[in-house]
Amino acid sequence: MKIVQSKLKSFMLPCLEAGVDEVGRGCFSGSVFAAAVILPSDFDNPLIKDSKKLSEKQRLQASEIIKSQALSYSIAYSTSSEIDSMNILQATFQAMWRAIDALNIKPEHILIDGDKFKKYPGIPHTCVVKGDATYYSIAAASILAKVERDFYMNQIAKEYPLYGWDSNKGYGTLEHRQALLEYGPTPYHRKTFISNYVAQKTGSLF
Repeated sequence: MKIVQSKLKSFMLPCLEAGVDEVGRGCFSGSVFAAAVILPSDFDNPLIKDSKKLSEKQRLQASEIIKSQALSYSIAYSTSSEIDSMNILQATFQAMWRAIDALNIKPEHILIDGDKFKKYPGIPHTCVVKGDATYYSIAAASILAKVERDFYMNQIAKEYPLYGWDSNKGYGTLEHRQALLEYGPTPYHRKTFISNYVAQKTGSLF
């Protein structure tokens, strides 16, 4: 699908739209990150697309383009302990709200990647399935969130090098699962995500 300008067809006039996306919902460890981006109405750059379709080098390049051309952008997160206390969906909404809160321009409309969102006070929103492949602003948000979360995972991997977070970014790869069983969970692990897996393998909870 060809990516389109960050304007909904239902609007008669252009409006300030913030694209919002998250990264890291399905991980065993680490925070979930979200970004919000407001782009100029005439923004057009073929490098800005779904972050999963870009190499790490391309994402870094795209991130610099976004930061230099966006009218406003912000990146936020919810921690693993917050994920455990409120569940991943609510923690994701919280990270998205935090990103919207941190914009230095208040958007008139919010575009959300996916099919669920907790209504943000005073600003209408539209959920778009595969929105990061459709709207520049959502694609830009996906890139910023991915770059920032990858950097974060690389940093905490230095603190706990046995889990391979610099390569698996906290997802439940074989390497990560084996390290979890051998060395146990860290403070960065999402206990609500891994408790059943550990119990099945070891017969006990931590």
